[in-house]
Amino acid sequence: MGVPVSEEHHALPGSGRTIISDSAVAKVAGIAARAVPGVYSLGSAPSRALGAIRDAVGSQDHAAGVRAEVGETQVAVDVNLVAVYGYPLHDVANQVRAAVYRAVESLVGLEVIEVNVEINDVYVASLVKAGTKGALAEREPLQ
Repeated sequence: MGVPVSEEHHALPGSGRTIISDSAVAKVAGIAARAVPGVYSLGSAPSRALGAIRDAVGSQDHAAGVRAEVGETQVAVDVNLVAVYGYPLHDVANQVRAAVYRAVESLVGLEVIEVNVEINDVYVASLVKAGTKGALAEREPLQ
Protein backbone atom coordinates (compact mmCIF):
# COMPACT_ATOMS: atom_id res chain seq x y z
CA MET A 1 0.00 0.00 0.00
CA GLY A 2 1.18 3.50 -0.77
CA VAL A 3 2.22 6.14 1.68
CA PRO A 4 1.22 9.81 1.60
CA VAL A 5 3.59 11.96 -0.41
CA SER A 6 4.34 15.31 1.15
CA GLU A 7 3.82 18.28 -1.13
CA GLU A 8 5.21 21.80 -1.10
CA HIS A 9 1.84 23.40 -1.97
CA HIS A 10 0.05 23.15 1.39
CA ALA A 11 -1.21 26.76 1.24
CA LEU A 12 -3.34 26.20 -1.87
CA PRO A 13 -7.09 26.37 -1.26
CA GLY A 14 -8.67 22.95 -1.54
CA SER A 15 -5.33 21.20 -1.30
CA GLY A 16 -5.06 17.80 0.28
CA ARG A 17 -2.98 14.70 0.60
CA THR A 18 -1.60 12.70 -2.34
CA ILE A 19 -1.09 8.97 -1.99
CA ILE A 20 0.85 7.09 -4.65
CA SER A 21 0.52 3.33 -4.39
CA ASP A 22 3.26 0.76 -4.83
CA SER A 23 1.36 -0.66 -7.81
CA ALA A 24 1.19 2.73 -9.57
CA VAL A 25 4.95 3.18 -9.22
CA ALA A 26 5.52 -0.42 -10.37
CA LYS A 27 3.42 0.22 -13.48
CA VAL A 28 5.42 3.35 -14.37
CA ALA A 29 8.68 1.44 -13.83
CA GLY A 30 7.45 -1.54 -15.85
CA ILE A 31 6.51 0.57 -18.85
CA ALA A 32 9.92 2.27 -18.74
CA ALA A 33 11.78 -1.05 -18.46
CA ARG A 34 9.88 -2.65 -21.37
CA ALA A 35 10.92 0.23 -23.65
CA VAL A 36 14.63 -0.60 -23.27
CA PRO A 37 16.17 -2.39 -26.27
CA GLY A 38 17.25 -5.89 -25.28
CA VAL A 39 14.37 -6.46 -22.84
CA TYR A 40 12.27 -9.36 -24.10
CA SER A 41 9.79 -9.50 -21.21
CA LEU A 42 9.42 -8.79 -17.53
CA GLY A 43 8.84 -11.31 -14.79
CA SER A 44 9.79 -14.80 -13.73
CA ALA A 45 8.65 -17.93 -15.59
CA PRO A 46 5.35 -18.28 -13.65
CA SER A 47 4.49 -14.59 -14.02
CA ARG A 48 5.32 -14.71 -17.76
CA ALA A 49 3.00 -17.71 -18.16
CA LEU A 50 0.23 -15.79 -16.42
CA GLY A 51 1.05 -12.80 -18.63
CA ALA A 52 0.65 -14.92 -21.76
CA ILE A 53 -2.84 -15.87 -20.59
CA ARG A 54 -3.64 -12.20 -19.91
CA ASP A 55 -2.35 -11.22 -23.37
CA ALA A 56 -4.53 -13.90 -24.97
CA VAL A 57 -7.65 -12.34 -23.48
CA GLY A 58 -6.57 -8.81 -24.40
CA SER A 59 -5.35 -7.61 -21.02
CA GLN A 60 -1.84 -6.61 -20.01
CA ASP A 61 -0.29 -6.13 -16.60
CA HIS A 62 2.33 -3.39 -17.02
CA ALA A 63 3.60 -4.00 -13.48
CA ALA A 64 4.33 -7.72 -13.96
CA GLY A 65 7.91 -8.48 -12.95
CA VAL A 66 8.26 -5.20 -11.07
CA ARG A 67 7.99 -4.54 -7.35
CA ALA A 68 8.10 -1.09 -5.81
CA GLU A 69 8.35 -0.02 -2.18
CA VAL A 70 7.07 3.51 -1.72
CA GLY A 71 8.02 5.64 1.26
CA GLU A 72 7.04 9.22 2.02
CA THR A 73 9.57 10.77 -0.34
CA GLN A 74 11.58 7.83 -1.69
CA VAL A 75 11.01 4.64 -3.61
CA ALA A 76 12.95 1.43 -4.27
CA VAL A 77 12.22 -0.71 -7.32
CA ASP A 78 13.03 -4.33 -8.17
CA VAL A 79 12.81 -5.39 -11.83
CA ASN A 80 12.87 -9.03 -12.89
CA LEU A 81 13.38 -9.54 -16.65
CA VAL A 82 14.27 -11.72 -19.61
CA ALA A 83 16.89 -10.25 -21.95
CA VAL A 84 17.22 -10.85 -25.67
CA TYR A 85 20.24 -12.94 -26.67
CA GLY A 86 22.92 -10.80 -28.29
CA TYR A 87 22.51 -7.77 -26.06
CA PRO A 88 25.22 -7.32 -23.40
CA LEU A 89 23.44 -8.18 -20.15
CA HIS A 90 25.17 -5.56 -18.00
CA ASP A 91 24.29 -2.89 -20.58
CA VAL A 92 20.64 -3.97 -20.62
CA ALA A 93 20.52 -3.87 -16.81
CA ASN A 94 22.15 -0.43 -16.69
CA GLN A 95 19.78 0.95 -19.34
CA VAL A 96 16.76 -0.47 -17.49
CA ARG A 97 18.02 1.05 -14.25
CA ALA A 98 18.49 4.47 -15.89
CA ALA A 99 15.07 4.34 -17.61
CA VAL A 100 13.30 3.43 -14.36
CA TYR A 101 15.11 6.19 -12.43
CA ARG A 102 14.11 8.79 -15.06
CA ALA A 103 10.49 7.66 -15.37
CA VAL A 104 9.75 7.32 -11.66
CA GLU A 105 11.48 10.55 -10.66
CA SER A 106 9.86 12.60 -13.45
CA LEU A 107 6.38 11.03 -13.56
CA VAL A 108 5.88 10.09 -9.91
CA GLY A 109 7.94 12.82 -8.29
CA LEU A 110 9.69 10.63 -5.75
CA GLU A 111 13.42 10.16 -5.23
CA VAL A 112 14.51 6.72 -6.41
CA ILE A 113 17.02 5.32 -3.93
CA GLU A 114 17.71 2.06 -5.79
CA VAL A 115 16.68 0.02 -8.80
CA ASN A 116 17.66 -3.63 -8.55
CA VAL A 117 17.63 -5.53 -11.86
CA GLU A 118 17.56 -9.32 -12.00
CA ILE A 119 18.01 -10.98 -15.39
CA ASN A 120 16.58 -14.44 -14.88
CA ASP A 121 16.59 -15.72 -18.46
CA VAL A 122 17.74 -14.98 -22.00
CA TYR A 123 15.38 -15.23 -24.96
CA VAL A 124 16.99 -16.89 -27.97
CA ALA A 125 15.21 -16.35 -31.28
CA SER A 126 15.02 -19.37 -33.55
CA LEU A 127 17.99 -19.58 -35.89
CA VAL A 128 15.68 -20.87 -38.63
CA LYS A 129 13.58 -17.71 -38.42
CA ALA A 130 16.76 -15.66 -38.68
CA GLY A 131 17.54 -17.38 -41.98
CA THR A 132 20.36 -19.69 -40.86
CA LYS A 133 20.46 -23.46 -40.85
CA GLY A 134 22.01 -25.60 -38.18
CA ALA A 135 21.46 -27.89 -35.21
CA LEU A 136 18.57 -25.79 -33.91
CA ALA A 137 16.69 -26.29 -37.17
CA GLU A 138 16.62 -30.04 -36.55
CA ARG A 139 15.50 -29.65 -32.92
CA GLU A 140 12.96 -26.90 -33.37
CA PRO A 141 9.86 -29.11 -34.03
CA LEU A 142 10.36 -30.79 -30.65
CA GLN A 143 8.27 -28.92 -28.12
